[in-house]
Amino acid sequence: MMQTVKVIGAGLAGCEAAWSAARLGVNVELYEMKPHKFSPAHHRAGFAELVCSNSLRSNQLNNAVGLLKEELKSLGSLIMEAAYATEVPAGSALAVNRDEFSDYITEKIKNHPNITVIEGEVTEIPEGIVVIATGPLTSEAFAKKISALTGGSELHFFDAAAPIVDFSTVNTEVAFFASRYGKGAPEDYLNCPMTKEQYDVFYNALISAKTAPLKAFDKELQEDLTVFEGCMPVEVMASRGYDTLRFGPMKPVGLPLPSTGEDAFATVQLRRENKEGTMYNIVGFQTHLTFSEQKRVFGLIPGLENAEFFRYGVMHRNTYINSPGFLTSTYSVKNQGRIFFAGQMTGVEGYVESTSSGLVAGVNAAMLALDGEPIVFPRETEIGALAHYVSEGGVSSSFQPMNANFGIIAPFDKKIKGGKKCRNEAYAVRSLEIIKNFDIFAKSV
Repeated sequence: MMQTVKVIGAGLAGCEAAWSAARLGVNVELYEMKPHKFSPAHHRAGFAELVCSNSLRSNQLNNAVGLLKEELKSLGSLIMEAAYATEVPAGSALAVNRDEFSDYITEKIKNHPNITVIEGEVTEIPEGIVVIATGPLTSEAFAKKISALTGGSELHFFDAAAPIVDFSTVNTEVAFFASRYGKGAPEDYLNCPMTKEQYDVFYNALISAKTAPLKAFDKELQEDLTVFEGCMPVEVMASRGYDTLRFGPMKPVGLPLPSTGEDAFATVQLRRENKEGTMYNIVGFQTHLTFSEQKRVFGLIPGLENAEFFRYGVMHRNTYINSPGFLTSTYSVKNQGRIFFAGQMTGVEGYVESTSSGLVAGVNAAMLALDGEPIVFPRETEIGALAHYVSEGGVSSSFQPMNANFGIIAPFDKKIKGGKKCRNEAYAVRSLEIIKNFDIFAKSV
């Protein structure tokens, strides 16, 4: 007798996982604690409630999230179907009517013959094949069970991450490769030196920059910064004194200028984020500034004046697993293959990314129920690149959640002529050709 797939959580990832498994002919039980219990961020009784924004970001194929949406759409994603059915004008972005979007998905899920919705909070990990998609505001009781599953040390409750920039947009006529005191491989670090005048401009902009408003469930950030001991927001550090950064993350010693052999007044270091060297994070620059302010203020750093960001710095409540080494590229737990995770808890960041993880987890949970072979998406696709990042991580020891971007996708063997736009378009063409040949749902019901 075929096993039932149990999906916990009816957010975007959970709904996509349930839908994907059901399309493959598997019976699904979808557990959702609403309307009996709500998280601090949720208010509607319906499924797939959009909390922070009604935008699913860019539609353009030379943008990584635009490519990811097209991949999902090509695979028959329920979330993408709902998004385009409830779309509202937003230029080159895909934005939706929140209520209509949720209603569309709720109706589709409740009316699918293979899906049974079970209302009520889940406090134990069920037996059998399970997809856990409870999101960044997982209830305390269930979070404890997940923590126990991971060994008690693999669950993070806050996301404090520095910005990550596209190496190809860094001005290397200013920034130079070097490790402090010559220790380690020089290509592991990029250094952006500042004169006193440049530091003064940057410092004054930083301490007066606008921070992002806190959600009610993020108040602990404001009330107890000791939560982030060792990763203080860079703007808070700067507010403690003019020289605080110069003796902290912007310490110039051990990084002499190649042109003079002397130390700069201050130096911003960027650390290689992946093996290919396409991504570098700004060391010690975890921040609570708004994204627009990050672009403005960090653009004052010499060498980053035209830098483009793969992800901005964030500091917020975000329950997530230290997934590398714990999850596989199918989002299953390595030593307990019957358990899958999906959504932001895995370390993907964003609505579309959560949807992607839900599809992969749902498909593979169904394949397990059907005694089929796992389906691994290649790194040449954005779906596969995200799954690979979650399961393998980057080269740094600290795992941080990640948005879709071209820095994590498998690079071409040779350089694509025509610049970044042509390269990204080539990535999209290659990816969609691969996705077109995936016939996962060829016999779907």
